[in-house]
Amino acid sequence: MDRVEIEAELALLLNEMEGDFGDAHEVYLRVRQLLSSMRAYGMDLPQDLVHLEEELEAQFRSEAPPEA
Repeated sequence: MDRVEIEAELALLLNEMEGDFGDAHEVYLRVRQLLSSMRAYGMDLPQDLVHLEEELEAQFRSEAPPEA
């Protein structure tokens, strides 16, 4: 993904999130992928998305079954 594609994906994700969050795990994976791409390009990360990623990660971690 180049910078233009990342910005387009970010805009699409934000538009989708304004209406219906849908599946939280899907949102988490998309946010994670988007932020990873932005990190790779050295772009500034939107702190609200970083916070959302952290919150969703903590939620899924707490819901995961304990490791054997």
